[in-house]
Amino acid sequence: TVFDYNFGGENLVASEGLKHRVFEISLADLQDDEEHAYRKIRLRAEDVQGRNVLTNFWGMDFTTDKLRSLVRKWQTLIEAHVDVKTTDNYTLRMFCIGFTKRRQNQVKRTCYAQSSQIRQVRRKMREIMINSASSCDLKELVKKFIPESIGKDIEKATSSIYPLQNVFIRKVKILKAPKFDLGKLMEASPSTFLSLFDLLKHSCKCVHCGLSMQVHGDYSEDVGVKVDRPADETMAEAPAELVGA
Repeated sequence: TVFDYNFGGENLVASEGLKHRVFEISLADLQDDEEHAYRKIRLRAEDVQGRNVLTNFWGMDFTTDKLRSLVRKWQTLIEAHVDVKTTDNYTLRMFCIGFTKRRQNQVKRTCYAQSSQIRQVRRKMREIMINSASSCDLKELVKKFIPESIGKDIEKATSSIYPLQNVFIRKVKILKAPKFDLGKLMEASPSTFLSLFDLLKHSCKCVHCGLSMQVHGDYSEDVGVKVDRPADETMAEAPAELVGA
């Protein structure tokens, strides 16, 4: 699986209401590591099989406090976005962010990049994002987001143009997804799915991301059924005794 921690929570919900629902979970909960608390992962429920729910990666974003902490004075903010297509026909929009930093042994406080350098850096960002996404499937691409390997590649490639720091893939959107194929999802990691079913007892498994959420039963038959509230049982209170002097 992609993530180290596979349990995302549990809730009582009808199986019909789960399909195509999108869940947002912190990466810190999935990795069991608070260092990833600034990244939010979106997962979409694709199929319900009894108490098992298959979920799929559906996007990623940064928390607002993390983005605000990166923006500082005396540096240039550089952003780029590009639409990419994975080998398994997922179309994504990736957003990259980076900041300039002072060169080695630089005395000057500011590190502003020229407009021509900014254009070159943006071009490099787009090239690396396209190459990273177009050469792998969605599962492998999600694995690159966790250690931020794409951001490190951008820092190395742009060091000759202008040194950068804090380069991240800050946001990912799913623009177009292929038709849902249950067989393909099961083939992606069948052994992991079965072992998780045996260990967690009726849990749901994210084949691409490794998330599990527990669903208690199928309550579709109870939808719309009138439930009478039991009458309140009022107990007569004993009169208070007045004690005289």
